[in-house]
Amino acid sequence: MSNTQARPVESERIPLKARNVSFSWEDTPLHWVPGDPFTTHTINVLHLLLPAGERWFVHVYKQVLPLIRDDRLREDVVGFIGQEAMHSQAHDEVLPHLREQGLDPTPYTAQVDWFFEKLLGGTPPLLNAWVVPPSPGRARRWWLLERVALIAAIEHYTAFLGDWVLNAAELDRRGADPTMLDLLRWHGAEEVEHRSVAFDLFMHVDGSYRRRVRTWATAFSALVFLWQRGTRFFMENDPTLVDGKASFKEFHRSGRRGTLPTTGAMLRSIPRYLSHAYHPSQEGSTAQAVAYLASSPAALAAEKTGS
Repeated sequence: MSNTQARPVESERIPLKARNVSFSWEDTPLHWVPGDPFTTHTINVLHLLLPAGERWFVHVYKQVLPLIRDDRLREDVVGFIGQEAMHSQAHDEVLPHLREQGLDPTPYTAQVDWFFEKLLGGTPPLLNAWVVPPSPGRARRWWLLERVALIAAIEHYTAFLGDWVLNAAELDRRGADPTMLDLLRWHGAEEVEHRSVAFDLFMHVDGSYRRRVRTWATAFSALVFLWQRGTRFFMENDPTLVDGKASFKEFHRSGRRGTLPTTGAMLRSIPRYLSHAYHPSQEGSTAQAVAYLASSPAALAAEKTGS
């Protein structure tokens, strides 16, 4: 059942390390893309989803480590865990800044925490009982492999977003806050840097194409639902907006302006992931990611302090 047609690009693999970055938010305005609250808040959803989501990644990967039989892959997974833990912390630190500006995300983050910690964090949910094997041991393994596959699907999109933000020159042209851009591009560069790890791990422990398709559908649907819900939450609760609204039409317009990914690019990413020949190393550029990390103010500061 393994996807033996996947073709990794060996030259794209580099050792992974966590960079202990920090950011100061005192001078970052609420609408850090000037005059564009919709783009600001659509991207701000990352700060709501990623802390809980990436803690969940770490939780699952610590459970799967004993199943890894390849030393190099284990090294990659350990590096991935370190980077994801740092991403979670960095985005979590933006939330107090939002509260100080009158936008308390707690009602939404409470739902996200429940989704990752309760629904996806423990035993198989009842809604999946019809496909869970009957014995407790087989059920636990099934649920672990299912979550490994979900993470691989989600990482396809985090790498897609990372590649996009590294190339989103329109945000610079519109005067987006440099500290926020550095957070997004540091994170995006590391997503591109480790973009193959989740898929390689899935192929190593399982590789079922049916599972890949099923979990992609689940992950994609959940991401679209949570993201549009988060954008609506921000727009409706922004204290500076009288009648803030979010819509797919506005998302499409922003994509055409270059301040968000285009709808077409997102749709074209679907058949690539579902192709039997897919491998993440074929997407994005490790060289570009490494080049940004060599110039990122936050990454450079972390390097100087030896952290």
